[in-house]
Amino acid sequence: MSTDNNRLLLELDRYRRDINREIINPRIPELNLADLKPVLTMVAHARADYVEQLLEIASCCDDQRPAPEQITTLKRSRETFEELVAAVNALESVISRDYLDVKSARGES
Repeated sequence: MSTDNNRLLLELDRYRRDINREIINPRIPELNLADLKPVLTMVAHARADYVEQLLEIASCCDDQRPAPEQITTLKRSRETFEELVAAVNALESVISRDYLDVKSARGES
């Protein structure tokens, strides 16, 4: 790759960071680890609901096919779980790319 291409990509990265930070940072308050616990707890509950639904279906079907209603419920649980995981991944990206200010971890338990 040429030097000009590399420079452009570096500038593009900086420009993207500046724009994202300019838009995201004012809209979301500074976060710390304690602020993230409810988010992670919510995702864990969604994961548990999804797996629990699967095990419930398996335990009551006796090697039969699950009822369409059971699959609908399982699908809804999966969609909820996957959507929350995607949102947490987006949050991690916002933090790791420095689009958002975070509070110091010092003094937290």
